[in-house]
Parts: sequence; structure tokens; C-alpha cells
Amino acid sequence: MTRQRLQKLIAAAGLCSRRSAEEWIQAGRITVDGQVARVGDQADPHQQTIRVDGRALPSRGAARVLLLNKPVGVICSCDDPQGRRTVLDLLPPEHRAGLHPVGRLDADSRGALLLTDLGELTLKLTHPRYSHTKTYRVWVEGVPSEAVLDRWCRGFPLDGRPTRPAEVRRLQTRGARSLLEIELREGRNRQIRRMAEVLGHPVLDLRRTVIAGLPLGDLAEGCWMWLSEGEWKPMLDRAVPLDLHRPCD
Repeated sequence: MTRQRLQKLIAAAGLCSRRSAEEWIQAGRITVDGQVARVGDQADPHQQTIRVDGRALPSRGAARVLLLNKPVGVICSCDDPQGRRTVLDLLPPEHRAGLHPVGRLDADSRGALLLTDLGELTLKLTHPRYSHTKTYRVWVEGVPSEAVLDRWCRGFPLDGRPTRPAEVRRLQTRGARSLLEIELREGRNRQIRRMAEVLGHPVLDLRRTVIAGLPLGDLAEGCWMWLSEGEWKPMLDRAVPLDLHRPCD
């Protein structure tokens, strides 16, 4: 086996994402042949001894991927310093080791969330250079006009750079609120909530229904299910690299 970057090897072993692995390296938690590793170091796990907090790096077993219907109030994290309930708390203890959430849903949002120990899947579903869709059902205040929906679809500056074009459809109206279906190809922090606020239609409820082509279906809130390789592998195949220097169509 050729030498590879340590963060890639750690993520491939299912311990965490590459970003977290880099933080572990910076914190001095990783050693290679007894020497504390530095960011950028490479190693060959077949020829060298890699340890995390003094424990040997586990070999890669079969990938584990599950789909969770996250309830409101649950944090998308492996642990929380404030003691709040996390997505791992929804799983039996024997299944938690090595799993981490793929991307995030804020605490006030609910719906489809993937957890995995496969670093490649996490990378391709969270890195900005890959394009995959996520679909949401969102209740907002008021009744957005066609002009507002068109502006939302075309995108506008957020954090100093334009959002990518989206698909936004009004499904129904009930009194002073409307149900929208929104399809995004990016995932900035609280993006839908922030855009809705700017457009004058604050979010009342946000539920993700489809992620990377995988529908939540009738999975009950707070419940989860293991995915077969035939269900999660197409997500890797559908993750198409983008030219980030090219303007959106």
C-alpha cells in the first residue's frame, strides 16, 4: 500500500471525518512509529504503526451507513459540551462507535440525516466541490409572491458570495403560512432559514425529506435504519465534482 495522508487513513478507519482527524493531529493525539504526527504527514499502515490516543488504528471493516429521521432539539454532533442530546444518543450504545453525522441539520430542524464511518462518503456529501441535492419541506410565514420565489430560485449574496440556483415551489397555503418544497445543491450554515428571513418569510418548520437521492420515506421521527451498500453506494457515484471557479448556470 502506498503512503497516504494521515487524516485520510484515520477517516477511512471509521473514527471520524477528515476535518476532525486533522484537528486530532493538531492536538497531538496521533503518533506514527512512536513520533507525534504533524498535519501533512503521510504513512503506510502496512509498514508503520499509527496510534490514536495510544491505541492502534483499527483496520477498515465493512462500511456502516444509516439513515436517521432527526427530531427537533437533537444536536448533530458526536458529543456536546453542554450536555444536550445528540444524534448518537438516539442509537443503541453498541452501534455508536466510529459513527459520525454526514453534514448537519440545526437543532431546530428535523428530517433525513446520514451517519456513517465511511470517510469517503462524508467527504463527497459535504465538500463544496461535489454537487448533490437535498430536498426540504418548509413552512414559512406569509404567502411568498412569484417574484420572491423567483429571487429565491436564482439565488442572491449570502456571506459575501452568491448562493447557487435552487428549485423552490409553493405546495400549499394555509391562512397566513405557506408550505414550500426547496431543493438545494449546497449546504451553507442555516441557509434556508437565513434566505427566508431576508426575503421576509421566516421559517416556521423545516424538514429534510431527501438527501443525495435517498428519500426519508415513512421512517418515523427519532427512528433509524441501516442502509445496504446498494442504497448508499449510488450516492458516491452521483457526487459530481464542480468547477468552483466557474459561475453557476
